Amino acid sequence: MNPLTLAFVGDVVFELLVRQRLVADGDRPVGQLHNMAVAQVKASAQAAAYHLLEPVLDEEEMSILKRGRNSHSVHPPKNANPQDYRKATGVEALFGYLYLKGRTGRVEELFRLIAQNQSHPENE
Repeated sequence: MNPLTLAFVGDVVFELLVRQRLVADGDRPVGQLHNMAVAQVKASAQAAAYHLLEPVLDEEEMSILKRGRNSHSVHPPKNANPQDYRKATGVEALFGYLYLKGRTGRVEELFRLIAQNQSHPENE
């Protein structure tokens, strides 16, 4: 499957996991939840996740991560670093791939690794 199609699915999977975690951490105003979610799904945060994931991926997963990163049709928003955006696309492609393969346990395992290493800004 095209890595950008995988990233299309992975974007939603990753954001849903972020939102689930934020809601589970406690009831907050929706505006605050939104700002906290945006901070965790933006390209720079996912680029940091890319580097966390690299050492724990198997060969197949690493291949998907790199295919997503190297996709040529990726056009970053004006405010995003192009390198970060490409790495973020790789992370999203990996999450989309694993989700579509039915490997939700692996998705959750990788997300836990990312979540454990992210800061928890209370009022971003």
